[in-house]
Amino acid sequence: MVVRFGLTVARVLLVVIFTSALFGCTGVPDGVAPVRDFDLNRYLGKWYEIARLDHSFERGLQNVTANYSLRDDGGVTVTNRGFAAGDNEWKEVEGKAYFVGDSSQGHLKVSFFGPIYTSYVVFELDTENYEYAFVSGVSRSYLWLLSRSSTVSDEILERFKVRAEALGFDISELIMVDHS
Repeated sequence: MVVRFGLTVARVLLVVIFTSALFGCTGVPDGVAPVRDFDLNRYLGKWYEIARLDHSFERGLQNVTANYSLRDDGGVTVTNRGFAAGDNEWKEVEGKAYFVGDSSQGHLKVSFFGPIYTSYVVFELDTENYEYAFVSGVSRSYLWLLSRSSTVSDEILERFKVRAEALGFDISELIMVDHS
Protein backbone atom coordinates (compact mmCIF):
# COMPACT_ATOMS: atom_id res chain seq x y z
CA MET A 1 0.00 0.00 0.00
CA VAL A 2 2.89 2.38 0.70
CA VAL A 3 4.32 1.61 -2.73
CA ARG A 4 0.96 2.28 -4.36
CA PHE A 5 0.65 5.60 -2.51
CA GLY A 6 4.20 6.48 -3.57
CA LEU A 7 3.36 5.72 -7.19
CA THR A 8 0.20 7.82 -6.97
CA VAL A 9 2.12 10.77 -5.52
CA ALA A 10 4.79 10.33 -8.18
CA ARG A 11 2.15 10.29 -10.92
CA VAL A 12 0.49 13.42 -9.55
CA LEU A 13 3.87 15.12 -9.32
CA LEU A 14 4.68 14.18 -12.92
CA VAL A 15 1.33 15.55 -14.12
CA VAL A 16 1.96 18.83 -12.27
CA ILE A 17 5.48 19.14 -13.70
CA PHE A 18 4.31 18.26 -17.22
CA THR A 19 1.39 20.71 -17.05
CA SER A 20 3.65 23.48 -15.77
CA ALA A 21 6.16 22.85 -18.55
CA LEU A 22 3.47 22.62 -21.21
CA PHE A 23 1.58 25.75 -20.28
CA GLY A 24 4.42 27.74 -18.75
CA CYS A 25 4.09 30.19 -15.95
CA THR A 26 2.00 33.28 -16.37
CA GLY A 27 2.22 34.64 -12.85
CA VAL A 28 3.42 38.06 -11.76
CA PRO A 29 6.30 38.72 -9.32
CA ASP A 30 5.08 39.67 -5.83
CA GLY A 31 4.50 43.41 -5.60
CA VAL A 32 4.52 43.95 -9.37
CA ALA A 33 1.12 44.95 -10.74
CA PRO A 34 0.14 45.18 -14.41
CA VAL A 35 -0.99 48.62 -15.55
CA ARG A 36 -4.72 49.21 -15.84
CA ASP A 37 -6.46 50.97 -18.74
CA PHE A 38 -4.05 49.25 -21.12
CA ASP A 39 -4.87 49.92 -24.78
CA LEU A 40 -3.40 47.22 -27.01
CA ASN A 41 -3.97 49.19 -30.20
CA ARG A 42 -1.82 52.03 -28.85
CA TYR A 43 0.85 49.55 -27.71
CA LEU A 44 1.22 47.91 -31.14
CA GLY A 45 4.17 48.83 -33.33
CA LYS A 46 7.91 49.08 -32.91
CA TRP A 47 9.65 49.42 -29.54
CA TYR A 48 13.37 49.77 -28.85
CA GLU A 49 14.91 47.87 -25.97
CA ILE A 50 16.77 50.43 -23.87
CA ALA A 51 17.79 48.30 -20.88
CA ARG A 52 17.39 44.69 -19.77
CA LEU A 53 18.57 42.11 -17.34
CA ASP A 54 20.79 39.48 -18.93
CA HIS A 55 19.35 36.17 -20.05
CA SER A 56 20.49 33.53 -22.51
CA PHE A 57 18.05 34.27 -25.31
CA GLU A 58 19.30 37.86 -25.79
CA ARG A 59 22.88 37.50 -24.61
CA GLY A 60 25.27 39.56 -26.74
CA LEU A 61 22.55 41.25 -28.79
CA GLN A 62 22.52 44.96 -29.51
CA ASN A 63 20.13 47.15 -31.52
CA VAL A 64 17.28 45.07 -30.09
CA THR A 65 13.72 45.91 -31.11
CA ALA A 66 10.33 44.36 -30.56
CA ASN A 67 7.47 44.75 -32.98
CA TYR A 68 3.89 43.98 -31.97
CA SER A 69 1.09 43.47 -34.48
CA LEU A 70 -2.42 42.01 -34.36
CA ARG A 71 -2.99 38.38 -35.27
CA ASP A 72 -6.09 37.11 -37.03
CA ASP A 73 -7.05 35.14 -33.91
CA GLY A 74 -7.13 38.26 -31.72
CA GLY A 75 -3.68 37.73 -30.27
CA VAL A 76 -0.48 39.61 -30.92
CA THR A 77 2.44 38.67 -33.15
CA VAL A 78 5.70 39.47 -31.34
CA THR A 79 8.81 39.87 -33.48
CA ASN A 80 12.06 40.41 -31.59
CA ARG A 81 15.14 41.37 -33.55
CA GLY A 82 18.73 42.09 -32.52
CA PHE A 83 22.23 42.25 -33.93
CA ALA A 84 24.74 39.65 -32.72
CA ALA A 85 28.06 41.45 -33.15
CA GLY A 86 30.04 38.29 -32.39
CA ASP A 87 28.38 36.49 -35.31
CA ASN A 88 28.04 39.65 -37.40
CA GLU A 89 24.42 38.84 -38.15
CA TRP A 90 20.86 39.84 -37.31
CA LYS A 91 18.85 37.39 -35.25
CA GLU A 92 15.08 37.37 -35.23
CA VAL A 93 12.44 35.33 -33.47
CA GLU A 94 8.67 35.45 -33.84
CA GLY A 95 6.20 34.57 -31.15
CA LYS A 96 2.62 35.11 -30.14
CA ALA A 97 0.97 36.71 -27.15
CA TYR A 98 -2.50 36.72 -25.59
CA PHE A 99 -4.02 38.47 -22.61
CA VAL A 100 -3.94 36.44 -19.42
CA GLY A 101 -7.15 38.02 -18.15
CA ASP A 102 -8.86 41.32 -18.77
CA SER A 103 -7.57 43.04 -21.93
CA SER A 104 -7.55 46.37 -20.10
CA GLN A 105 -4.63 45.13 -17.97
CA GLY A 106 -1.07 45.00 -19.25
CA HIS A 107 -0.61 41.30 -18.49
CA LEU A 108 -0.07 38.99 -21.41
CA LYS A 109 1.35 35.53 -21.90
CA VAL A 110 3.91 35.17 -24.66
CA SER A 111 5.31 32.13 -26.41
CA PHE A 112 8.22 31.72 -28.78
CA PHE A 113 8.34 27.94 -28.41
CA GLY A 114 5.04 26.25 -29.20
CA PRO A 115 2.66 25.72 -26.31
CA ILE A 116 5.03 27.03 -23.62
CA TYR A 117 4.00 30.50 -22.38
CA THR A 118 5.48 32.93 -19.91
CA SER A 119 4.37 36.25 -18.48
CA TYR A 120 4.80 39.63 -20.11
CA VAL A 121 3.83 42.25 -17.53
CA VAL A 122 3.70 45.96 -18.37
CA PHE A 123 3.99 47.49 -14.90
CA GLU A 124 4.51 51.11 -15.91
CA LEU A 125 3.54 52.85 -19.12
CA ASP A 126 3.48 56.37 -20.48
CA THR A 127 -0.30 56.39 -20.74
CA GLU A 128 -0.42 59.77 -22.45
CA ASN A 129 1.68 58.94 -25.53
CA TYR A 130 2.76 55.29 -25.08
CA GLU A 131 6.40 56.42 -25.46
CA TYR A 132 7.98 54.12 -22.83
CA ALA A 133 7.10 50.94 -20.96
CA PHE A 134 8.57 49.08 -17.98
CA VAL A 135 8.14 45.34 -18.49
CA SER A 136 8.71 42.30 -16.28
CA GLY A 137 8.52 38.60 -16.85
CA VAL A 138 7.29 35.90 -14.51
CA SER A 139 10.11 36.57 -12.04
CA ARG A 140 12.54 39.33 -11.07
CA SER A 141 15.08 37.78 -13.45
CA TYR A 142 13.30 39.40 -16.40
CA LEU A 143 13.15 43.16 -16.78
CA TRP A 144 13.05 45.53 -19.74
CA LEU A 145 12.79 49.24 -20.44
CA LEU A 146 11.21 49.78 -23.85
CA SER A 147 10.85 53.03 -25.77
CA ARG A 148 9.40 54.19 -29.08
CA SER A 149 12.77 55.78 -29.83
CA SER A 150 16.29 54.36 -29.49
CA THR A 151 17.05 56.68 -26.57
CA VAL A 152 15.23 57.89 -23.47
CA SER A 153 15.77 60.91 -21.28
CA ASP A 154 17.91 60.61 -18.18
CA GLU A 155 14.73 61.26 -16.20
CA ILE A 156 12.93 58.21 -17.65
CA LEU A 157 16.00 55.99 -17.20
CA GLU A 158 16.35 57.08 -13.57
CA ARG A 159 12.62 56.55 -12.97
CA PHE A 160 12.96 53.03 -14.38
CA LYS A 161 15.93 52.22 -12.14
CA VAL A 162 14.31 53.62 -9.00
CA ARG A 163 11.01 51.84 -9.63
CA ALA A 164 12.66 48.53 -10.55
CA GLU A 165 14.94 48.60 -7.51
CA ALA A 166 11.99 49.42 -5.22
CA LEU A 167 10.21 46.34 -6.63
CA GLY A 168 13.21 44.13 -5.84
CA PHE A 169 14.91 43.83 -9.24
CA ASP A 170 18.73 43.71 -9.20
CA ILE A 171 19.47 46.82 -11.24
CA SER A 172 23.24 46.41 -10.69
CA GLU A 173 22.96 43.78 -13.44
CA LEU A 174 21.21 46.07 -15.97
CA ILE A 175 22.52 46.00 -19.51
CA MET A 176 22.18 49.22 -21.47
CA VAL A 177 21.42 48.24 -25.06
CA ASP A 178 23.63 49.78 -27.74
CA HIS A 179 21.67 51.28 -30.65
CA SER A 180 24.58 52.95 -32.47
